[in-house]
Amino acid sequence: MTATAPAPSDRQPTMSIGGVLASLREDFPDVTISKIRFLEAEGLVEPQRAPSGYRRFTPQDVERLRYVLEAQRDHYLPLKVIRQHLDAIDRGLEPPLPLRAPGVPREVGHVDGPDGQVLSTDGPRVTLTRPELLEASGADEKLLVALEGHGLVQASPSGHFDADALAVARICAELATFGLEPRHLRPFRTAADREIDLVEQAVGPMMRMRTGDGPSRAEEAAREIAALSLRLHTALVRAGVQRVLRR
Repeated sequence: MTATAPAPSDRQPTMSIGGVLASLREDFPDVTISKIRFLEAEGLVEPQRAPSGYRRFTPQDVERLRYVLEAQRDHYLPLKVIRQHLDAIDRGLEPPLPLRAPGVPREVGHVDGPDGQVLSTDGPRVTLTRPELLEASGADEKLLVALEGHGLVQASPSGHFDADALAVARICAELATFGLEPRHLRPFRTAADREIDLVEQAVGPMMRMRTGDGPSRAEEAAREIAALSLRLHTALVRAGVQRVLRR
C-alpha cells in the first residue's frame, strides 16, 4: 500500500512501536502493541524497518493509525471499508472521514450535555448524574424509570450513566413523541441481546487464544460483525416499512 505522504527520508523523525502506543493512548486508551501489529499485518500501515529489524513509525504512520482507530471507534466501520478510505487518501482524494492532529477534540459523534457543553460519545469518558442525563436527553423522570424497568437504560454501580445510556434515552425520548413507550421498545433490547450472543459465539474461539494476535482478531471480528448486523437490521426494517406503506 502506498504511504499517505511522500516516502520518508532518513531525516524524517521516526518512533518505536512503544512510542506510537504512548502517542495514541491518550485518545485511544484500549489500544495495545498487539493491536498495532495486527493493523500492520492487515496492511493498513507499513512502518519502516531499522537495520536491527525493529519497526520505525513516521508521523504519517501514526496519523494513519489514528485514522483507523477513529473510524472504528466513532463510526464502527469494518476494516474493508477503512482500507477503501485509506486507498482514496493515497490517491489524493478527500478523506471520507476527517484526519485530525493529535489532541484536537472530536467533532463527530458528540452529544450536547447540560448547559450546551459537548460530551464525547465514547462511553467510558462520559459519566452523568441522573439530573444531567434527564436534561441532556430530553427525557423526564417517568420515562427514565420506565426505560430502566424495561432494561433499556442502566446506571453504573455508582449511580452514574454513560454515553450509551444517554444515546438510548435521547432516542427513546424522541420515539415517545410518536406514542411509542418503553414497553413497546423492549423487543429492541431482546434483539440486541440475541445479536450480542451471535457475536460472542463467532469470536469466542479467538478470545480464548491468549497468545499471538487472537485478542486483536477477536476485537476486529466483533466490530465487523456488529457493523454488518446494523446494516442488516437497517435493511430489514427499511424493507418492512416499505411493505407497510404499500398496503
